[in-house]
Amino acid sequence: MFRIPESEVRRIAKGMPMSREVRAVIYARVSSSDQKSGLERQVQYLTQYCSSKGYRVVDVLSDVASGLKTDRRGLLKLFNYIVNRQVDVVVVMYRDRLTRFGFEYLEHFFNKYGVGIEVAFGEEPRDAYQELVEDLIEIVTHFAEKLYGLRSHKKKRLVEGFKKLLEEVEKSE
Repeated sequence: MFRIPESEVRRIAKGMPMSREVRAVIYARVSSSDQKSGLERQVQYLTQYCSSKGYRVVDVLSDVASGLKTDRRGLLKLFNYIVNRQVDVVVVMYRDRLTRFGFEYLEHFFNKYGVGIEVAFGEEPRDAYQELVEDLIEIVTHFAEKLYGLRSHKKKRLVEGFKKLLEEVEKSE
């Protein structure tokens, strides 16, 4: 049996035309169940996007969960596709659909496995104040869930109180 270094195979193959299909995974996410229609729109648009690029869609993954939540079922399945080298590109609508914070970490991790991330629309259009408010609410919700539990009345009261506080601050400006 002969062992040929991967670098040598790449060097030789560089001069040869290679038409390799691009295997894509679509990942869509919304924060709450009342946004499910947005989830369907993301999937529909991204499916058309992949088709227009000639990508073969391996799977369509979606989550209804906070972008801060790390144990999302779709996200974990996506990681499995990546570490098992079953995908070439991950396609998302906006960067924050994949993760609320730390996009660059995921991008670095994916790149280590030769997987790219394509963001169809880049950043979601919103002003800086709106983005900050949404991020703060997301953070408070995340930590309230950890403190009080996912469906707790204390969590709901805390988040609603925080939202009211933000509204009062906005009105006083």
